[in-house]
Amino acid sequence: MDCRDVNEKAIERLAGEAGEATRRELSAHLAACENCRREISRLEDVWTTLGMDPDAEVTPDFRERTFGLIEEQMIRDRVREFRPRPRAVRPLLQAAALLAAASLGYVASRALPHATSTSPTAVAPVAAASGTASPAAAPLPDLTSNPRFSNVSYRPADKDGKVGIGFDVTTRHELDGRPSDPEVAKLLAYLVAHNAETAGERSQAIELVSEHYGTKNAPASPEIVAALSATLRKDENPGVRKKAADALASFPMTPEIRTVFLESLRSDKNPAVRLAAVDALAAAAKQSPDASTIQSLREKAVDPQENGFVRAKAASALKSISF
Repeated sequence: MDCRDVNEKAIERLAGEAGEATRRELSAHLAACENCRREISRLEDVWTTLGMDPDAEVTPDFRERTFGLIEEQMIRDRVREFRPRPRAVRPLLQAAALLAAASLGYVASRALPHATSTSPTAVAPVAAASGTASPAAAPLPDLTSNPRFSNVSYRPADKDGKVGIGFDVTTRHELDGRPSDPEVAKLLAYLVAHNAETAGERSQAIELVSEHYGTKNAPASPEIVAALSATLRKDENPGVRKKAADALASFPMTPEIRTVFLESLRSDKNPAVRLAAVDALAAAAKQSPDASTIQSLREKAVDPQENGFVRAKAASALKSISF
């Protein structure tokens, strides 16, 4: 992947639209390019800031113009004065490149016959000019299965002439089953809690959970409830927290879910998330009044520091509860 392609692919990843191959190529490029890492970090900060206004409507025209401005600025930032290298340096660089290529080729030719792994896992750096791996390194994976490499890094030759190649190896798996199957539920909970790299990907995972679980679908497993609760408590992006709140609101109320909604109503910085908490708590209290819920709604209804919409929603909810 070229630096010129990074902006477009990073935006696709942030929006949750990037495919597996694109995510893999982007991660590999960012691991090796410090300038692009800095630029994408700034882009993600802007993306997070935009997500803090849940009521802002992002039209296709606004999105296209915004991305165009971001890309134009990033291209400007990449423009640097060209300074040709001194001619004396060129032969040294060529010799170093030939030496590195020869060393890496020798390592691969010696290591390939010893590859016995048929189920690639995370691999520690492999290195040696003599063609042997360091004592703590894992065996070279089975390259005939075309494993996916990520987080690739290189270490220059040391005083003994040994180079280092570090990488993670993963293989693709596919799980088929009903949402009520424990393994499917466990995998979806993991995707929400651990696997998503960006706010867009986390939102996509939560939407998938919402599609298959809730009052009209399969009951949510404890792992899914725990993953969504952790997201509502800790995720930095308010849009993601709002999606987690909406998903939890579609589940039957439990003590765990009530607790996380009460915490969000009390301390979440985003009013949209607090509004979702009021709705969920009030709906449950209509069926079974809860003292902690009623007390929290009363406090919000009269809190002069609270957002006006949240105060009004809390007051309206209290009127609809019989207690």
